[in-house]
Amino acid sequence: MKTIPTPAMRARRALLAAAGLLPLSRLARASGADNRPIEWVVGYAAGGGSDVVARLIAEPMGKTLEQAIVIVNKPGAATNIAADYVARSRERGRTLFSGDFATLAANPALFEKLSYDAARDLAPVGMIARFPLILVVAPSVPASNFKEFLAWAKPRPQGVTYASPGAGTAHHLATELLRERTGLNLVHVPYRGAAPAVQDLLGNQVDCMLIDSASGLPHIAGGKLRALGVTTGVRTRVLPELQTLAEQGLAGFDAYSWQGLTVPTATAPEDVKRFNAALVAALQSEAVQGKLLAMGVEPTPGTPQQMAAYVGTERERWGKLIRERGIKVD
Repeated sequence: MKTIPTPAMRARRALLAAAGLLPLSRLARASGADNRPIEWVVGYAAGGGSDVVARLIAEPMGKTLEQAIVIVNKPGAATNIAADYVARSRERGRTLFSGDFATLAANPALFEKLSYDAARDLAPVGMIARFPLILVVAPSVPASNFKEFLAWAKPRPQGVTYASPGAGTAHHLATELLRERTGLNLVHVPYRGAAPAVQDLLGNQVDCMLIDSASGLPHIAGGKLRALGVTTGVRTRVLPELQTLAEQGLAGFDAYSWQGLTVPTATAPEDVKRFNAALVAALQSEAVQGKLLAMGVEPTPGTPQQMAAYVGTERERWGKLIRERGIKVD
Protein backbone atom coordinates (compact mmCIF):
# COMPACT_ATOMS: atom_id res chain seq x y z
CA MET A 1 0.00 0.00 0.00
CA LYS A 2 1.40 3.35 -1.08
CA THR A 3 1.94 5.86 1.70
CA ILE A 4 0.56 9.31 0.98
CA PRO A 5 2.92 11.96 2.46
CA THR A 6 1.33 14.30 4.94
CA PRO A 7 2.09 18.04 5.00
CA ALA A 8 4.42 17.43 7.97
CA MET A 9 6.32 14.73 6.05
CA ARG A 10 6.69 16.97 3.00
CA ALA A 11 8.01 19.81 5.15
CA ARG A 12 10.56 17.49 6.80
CA ARG A 13 11.76 16.23 3.39
CA ALA A 14 12.16 19.81 2.15
CA LEU A 15 14.27 20.68 5.17
CA LEU A 16 16.47 17.63 4.65
CA ALA A 17 16.87 18.43 0.97
CA ALA A 18 17.85 22.01 1.71
CA ALA A 19 20.33 20.86 4.34
CA GLY A 20 21.87 18.45 1.86
CA LEU A 21 22.09 20.94 -1.01
CA LEU A 22 23.78 23.72 0.96
CA PRO A 23 27.24 22.12 1.14
CA LEU A 24 27.03 21.25 -2.59
CA SER A 25 26.37 24.85 -3.57
CA ARG A 26 29.29 26.04 -1.44
CA LEU A 27 31.55 23.46 -3.02
CA ALA A 28 30.48 24.57 -6.52
CA ARG A 29 31.45 28.16 -5.81
CA ALA A 30 34.76 27.16 -4.24
CA SER A 31 35.72 24.94 -7.16
CA GLY A 32 34.75 27.52 -9.79
CA ALA A 33 31.88 25.39 -11.13
CA ASP A 34 29.96 28.63 -11.72
CA ASN A 35 32.12 29.45 -14.73
CA ARG A 36 29.89 31.88 -16.59
CA PRO A 37 31.96 34.33 -18.67
CA ILE A 38 33.35 37.48 -17.11
CA GLU A 39 32.19 40.66 -18.85
CA TRP A 40 34.89 43.24 -19.57
CA VAL A 41 33.24 46.54 -20.50
CA VAL A 42 35.10 49.03 -22.71
CA GLY A 43 33.78 52.57 -23.12
CA TYR A 44 34.96 52.89 -26.72
CA ALA A 45 34.09 51.34 -30.06
CA ALA A 46 35.51 48.03 -31.23
CA GLY A 47 38.80 48.32 -33.09
CA GLY A 48 40.12 51.34 -31.20
CA GLY A 49 43.20 51.36 -28.97
CA SER A 50 41.32 50.71 -25.73
CA ASP A 51 39.43 47.82 -27.29
CA VAL A 52 42.59 46.24 -28.71
CA VAL A 53 44.40 46.51 -25.36
CA ALA A 54 41.50 44.90 -23.50
CA ARG A 55 41.26 42.01 -25.94
CA LEU A 56 45.01 41.45 -25.83
CA ILE A 57 45.05 41.21 -22.04
CA ALA A 58 41.73 39.39 -21.62
CA GLU A 59 42.98 36.21 -23.28
CA PRO A 60 45.85 35.43 -20.87
CA MET A 61 43.82 36.67 -17.90
CA GLY A 62 41.02 34.27 -18.81
CA LYS A 63 43.47 31.37 -18.92
CA THR A 64 44.81 32.24 -15.49
CA LEU A 65 41.31 32.58 -14.04
CA GLU A 66 40.10 29.47 -15.92
CA GLN A 67 37.14 31.55 -16.97
CA ALA A 68 36.25 33.11 -20.33
CA ILE A 69 36.38 36.92 -20.56
CA VAL A 70 34.06 38.56 -23.08
CA ILE A 71 34.71 42.13 -24.25
CA VAL A 72 31.57 44.30 -24.36
CA ASN A 73 31.82 47.68 -26.12
CA LYS A 74 29.59 50.49 -24.86
CA PRO A 75 30.92 53.65 -26.55
CA GLY A 76 29.61 57.18 -26.16
CA ALA A 77 29.44 60.19 -23.84
CA ALA A 78 33.16 60.16 -23.04
CA THR A 79 32.90 56.68 -21.43
CA ASN A 80 29.99 57.74 -19.18
CA ILE A 81 27.55 55.26 -20.74
CA ALA A 82 29.87 52.36 -20.01
CA ALA A 83 30.78 53.62 -16.53
CA ASP A 84 27.12 53.98 -15.56
CA TYR A 85 26.41 50.45 -16.80
CA VAL A 86 29.23 49.01 -14.69
CA ALA A 87 28.36 51.08 -11.62
CA ARG A 88 24.81 49.68 -11.72
CA SER A 89 25.85 46.08 -12.46
CA ARG A 90 24.69 43.39 -10.03
CA GLU A 91 27.11 40.84 -11.48
CA ARG A 92 29.69 41.23 -8.73
CA GLY A 93 32.77 39.15 -9.44
CA ARG A 94 31.93 38.89 -13.14
CA THR A 95 32.22 42.52 -14.31
CA LEU A 96 35.40 44.37 -15.28
CA PHE A 97 35.76 47.87 -16.72
CA SER A 98 38.56 49.77 -18.45
CA GLY A 99 38.60 52.85 -16.25
CA ASP A 100 40.79 55.49 -17.90
CA PHE A 101 41.93 59.09 -17.70
CA ALA A 102 38.51 60.30 -18.85
CA THR A 103 36.33 58.22 -16.53
CA LEU A 104 38.39 58.44 -13.38
CA ALA A 105 40.25 61.77 -13.57
CA ALA A 106 38.63 64.24 -15.98
CA ASN A 107 34.89 63.52 -16.19
CA PRO A 108 34.09 64.27 -12.52
CA ALA A 109 35.13 67.88 -13.19
CA LEU A 110 34.08 68.16 -16.85
CA PHE A 111 30.43 67.21 -16.38
CA GLU A 112 27.94 69.07 -14.21
CA LYS A 113 25.90 65.95 -13.55
CA LEU A 114 26.85 62.28 -13.77
CA SER A 115 24.64 59.28 -13.05
CA TYR A 116 27.49 57.60 -11.21
CA ASP A 117 30.32 58.61 -8.88
CA ALA A 118 33.65 57.22 -10.09
CA ALA A 119 35.27 57.45 -6.65
CA ARG A 120 32.32 55.77 -4.94
CA ASP A 121 31.06 53.27 -7.52
CA LEU A 122 34.24 51.94 -9.16
CA ALA A 123 36.98 50.10 -7.26
CA PRO A 124 40.55 49.76 -8.57
CA VAL A 125 42.02 46.40 -9.55
CA GLY A 126 45.31 47.63 -11.00
CA MET A 127 46.83 49.91 -13.61
CA ILE A 128 47.03 48.53 -17.14
CA ALA A 129 49.11 50.88 -19.28
CA ARG A 130 50.00 54.41 -20.17
CA PHE A 131 49.82 56.01 -23.60
CA PRO A 132 52.62 58.59 -23.92
CA LEU A 133 51.67 61.83 -25.69
CA ILE A 134 53.96 63.15 -28.39
CA LEU A 135 54.06 66.69 -29.78
CA VAL A 136 53.86 66.36 -33.56
CA VAL A 137 53.52 69.02 -36.24
CA ALA A 138 51.98 69.18 -39.68
CA PRO A 139 54.35 68.72 -42.63
CA SER A 140 54.18 72.46 -43.39
CA VAL A 141 55.44 73.55 -39.95
CA PRO A 142 59.18 74.39 -40.17
CA ALA A 143 60.30 72.92 -36.84
CA SER A 144 62.35 69.86 -36.00
CA ASN A 145 62.49 70.26 -32.20
CA PHE A 146 60.62 72.02 -29.41
CA LYS A 147 62.85 75.11 -29.38
CA GLU A 148 62.27 75.68 -33.08
CA PHE A 149 58.53 75.14 -32.59
CA LEU A 150 58.39 77.84 -29.90
CA ALA A 151 60.33 80.26 -32.11
CA TRP A 152 57.91 79.62 -34.99
CA ALA A 153 54.71 79.69 -32.91
CA LYS A 154 55.19 82.72 -30.64
CA PRO A 155 55.09 85.49 -33.28
CA ARG A 156 52.04 84.11 -35.12
CA PRO A 157 49.25 86.72 -34.68
CA GLN A 158 46.39 84.29 -35.38
CA GLY A 159 47.76 81.70 -33.01
CA VAL A 160 48.53 78.04 -33.60
CA THR A 161 45.78 75.49 -34.17
CA TYR A 162 45.95 72.15 -32.40
CA ALA A 163 43.85 69.04 -32.94
CA SER A 164 42.50 66.65 -30.33
CA PRO A 165 40.30 63.52 -30.42
CA GLY A 166 37.68 65.50 -28.50
CA ALA A 167 37.07 68.03 -25.75
CA GLY A 168 38.09 66.76 -22.33
CA THR A 169 40.44 64.06 -23.59
CA ALA A 170 43.95 63.72 -22.18
CA HIS A 171 45.24 65.14 -25.47
CA HIS A 172 43.11 68.29 -25.06
CA LEU A 173 43.85 68.86 -21.38
CA ALA A 174 47.57 68.19 -21.73
CA THR A 175 47.73 70.79 -24.53
CA GLU A 176 45.92 73.28 -22.29
CA LEU A 177 48.62 72.61 -19.71
CA LEU A 178 51.21 73.20 -22.44
CA ARG A 179 49.54 76.50 -23.32
CA GLU A 180 49.61 77.51 -19.66
CA ARG A 181 53.29 76.67 -19.30
CA THR A 182 54.48 78.29 -22.57
CA GLY A 183 52.12 81.25 -22.97
CA LEU A 184 51.46 80.27 -26.59
CA ASN A 185 48.20 81.23 -28.29
CA LEU A 186 46.95 77.68 -28.97
CA VAL A 187 43.54 77.34 -30.62
CA HIS A 188 41.68 74.10 -29.94
CA VAL A 189 40.13 72.19 -32.86
CA PRO A 190 38.29 69.15 -31.43
CA TYR A 191 37.46 66.09 -33.56
CA ARG A 192 35.37 62.98 -33.07
CA GLY A 193 38.28 60.62 -32.51
CA ALA A 194 41.98 60.46 -33.29
CA ALA A 195 41.68 59.25 -36.90
CA PRO A 196 40.04 62.38 -38.39
CA ALA A 197 42.30 64.61 -36.31
CA VAL A 198 45.39 62.91 -37.72
CA GLN A 199 44.07 63.15 -41.28
CA ASP A 200 43.64 66.90 -41.02
CA LEU A 201 47.06 67.21 -39.41
CA LEU A 202 48.62 65.31 -42.32
CA GLY A 203 46.74 67.57 -44.71
CA ASN A 204 48.01 70.77 -43.03
CA GLN A 205 44.49 71.75 -41.92
CA VAL A 206 45.77 72.12 -38.34
CA ASP A 207 49.27 72.96 -37.13
CA CYS A 208 50.06 70.52 -34.35
CA MET A 209 48.77 67.90 -31.95
CA LEU A 210 49.67 66.03 -28.80
CA ILE A 211 49.06 62.59 -30.23
CA ASP A 212 49.00 59.39 -28.20
CA SER A 213 51.73 56.93 -29.07
CA ALA A 214 49.31 54.22 -30.19
CA SER A 215 47.74 56.51 -32.83
CA GLY A 216 50.87 58.40 -33.82
CA LEU A 217 53.63 55.80 -33.92
CA PRO A 218 52.88 54.45 -37.43
CA HIS A 219 52.83 57.98 -38.91
CA ILE A 220 56.00 58.99 -37.08
CA ALA A 221 57.83 55.82 -38.09
CA GLY A 222 56.69 56.33 -41.70
CA GLY A 223 58.04 59.89 -41.76
CA LYS A 224 54.61 61.45 -42.33
CA LEU A 225 54.51 63.29 -38.99
CA ARG A 226 57.46 65.03 -37.34
CA ALA A 227 57.83 64.28 -33.63
CA LEU A 228 59.29 67.17 -31.59
CA GLY A 229 59.16 65.75 -28.08
CA VAL A 230 57.37 63.46 -25.68
CA THR A 231 55.31 64.85 -22.79
CA THR A 232 56.20 62.19 -20.22
CA GLY A 233 58.61 63.09 -17.43
CA VAL A 234 61.12 60.53 -18.66
CA ARG A 235 61.74 59.18 -22.14
CA THR A 236 59.29 56.60 -23.35
CA ARG A 237 60.24 52.99 -24.08
CA VAL A 238 58.27 53.37 -27.31
CA LEU A 239 60.59 56.08 -28.78
CA PRO A 240 63.65 56.04 -26.52
CA GLU A 241 65.64 58.36 -28.80
CA LEU A 242 63.01 61.15 -28.65
CA GLN A 243 63.73 63.83 -26.05
CA THR A 244 61.10 64.86 -23.53
CA LEU A 245 59.76 68.41 -23.48
CA ALA A 246 61.31 68.69 -20.03
CA GLU A 247 64.75 67.91 -21.50
CA GLN A 248 64.14 70.68 -24.05
CA GLY A 249 63.49 73.38 -21.47
CA LEU A 250 59.93 72.79 -20.18
CA ALA A 251 60.96 71.65 -16.71
CA GLY A 252 58.64 69.32 -14.84
CA PHE A 253 56.18 68.82 -17.69
CA ASP A 254 54.59 65.37 -17.38
CA ALA A 255 51.28 64.38 -18.98
CA TYR A 256 49.94 61.29 -20.69
CA SER A 257 46.85 59.15 -21.14
CA TRP A 258 46.41 55.99 -19.09
CA GLN A 259 44.12 53.07 -18.32
CA GLY A 260 43.41 50.91 -15.30
CA LEU A 261 41.15 47.97 -14.57
CA THR A 262 38.19 48.57 -12.25
CA VAL A 263 35.19 46.67 -10.87
CA PRO A 264 31.90 47.65 -9.22
CA THR A 265 32.65 48.75 -5.66
CA ALA A 266 30.71 45.92 -3.97
CA THR A 267 32.90 43.27 -5.64
CA ALA A 268 34.29 40.89 -3.01
CA PRO A 269 37.92 41.51 -1.92
CA GLU A 270 38.90 37.96 -2.88
CA ASP A 271 37.66 38.59 -6.43
CA VAL A 272 39.62 41.85 -6.65
CA LYS A 273 42.71 39.97 -5.46
CA ARG A 274 42.41 37.21 -8.06
CA PHE A 275 41.66 39.69 -10.86
CA ASN A 276 44.76 41.70 -9.91
CA ALA A 277 46.95 38.58 -9.85
CA ALA A 278 45.73 37.58 -13.32
CA LEU A 279 46.18 41.12 -14.66
CA VAL A 280 49.73 41.47 -13.33
CA ALA A 281 50.69 38.06 -14.70
CA ALA A 282 49.39 39.04 -18.13
CA LEU A 283 51.15 42.41 -18.17
CA GLN A 284 54.45 40.89 -17.04
CA SER A 285 54.46 38.21 -19.73
CA GLU A 286 56.96 38.80 -22.54
CA ALA A 287 54.33 38.13 -25.20
CA VAL A 288 51.91 40.78 -23.93
CA GLN A 289 54.65 43.33 -23.22
CA GLY A 290 56.03 42.91 -26.72
CA LYS A 291 52.64 43.42 -28.35
CA LEU A 292 51.79 46.45 -26.22
CA LEU A 293 55.12 48.15 -26.88
CA ALA A 294 54.75 47.47 -30.60
CA MET A 295 51.42 49.35 -30.39
CA GLY A 296 53.09 52.27 -28.62
CA VAL A 297 51.64 51.40 -25.21
CA GLU A 298 53.66 50.98 -22.00
CA PRO A 299 52.41 48.32 -19.53
CA THR A 300 52.19 49.56 -15.93
CA PRO A 301 51.31 46.63 -13.61
CA GLY A 302 50.70 47.32 -9.94
CA THR A 303 48.46 46.80 -6.92
CA PRO A 304 44.91 48.10 -6.32
CA GLN A 305 46.32 50.38 -3.61
CA GLN A 306 48.86 51.89 -5.99
CA MET A 307 46.16 52.52 -8.56
CA ALA A 308 43.88 54.14 -5.97
CA ALA A 309 46.64 56.55 -4.91
CA TYR A 310 47.56 57.39 -8.49
CA VAL A 311 43.96 58.00 -9.60
CA GLY A 312 43.35 60.25 -6.61
CA THR A 313 46.36 62.39 -7.52
CA GLU A 314 45.35 62.58 -11.19
CA ARG A 315 41.73 63.48 -10.37
CA GLU A 316 42.90 66.35 -8.17
CA ARG A 317 45.52 67.55 -10.65
CA TRP A 318 43.35 67.64 -13.77
CA GLY A 319 40.22 68.69 -11.90
CA LYS A 320 42.07 71.81 -10.79
CA LEU A 321 43.08 72.64 -14.38
CA ILE A 322 39.54 72.04 -15.67
CA ARG A 323 37.97 74.28 -13.04
CA GLU A 324 40.54 77.06 -13.47
CA ARG A 325 40.07 77.02 -17.26
CA GLY A 326 36.31 76.71 -17.03
CA ILE A 327 36.34 73.73 -19.42
CA LYS A 328 32.96 72.03 -19.86
CA VAL A 329 31.69 69.46 -22.33
CA ASP A 330 27.99 69.30 -21.38
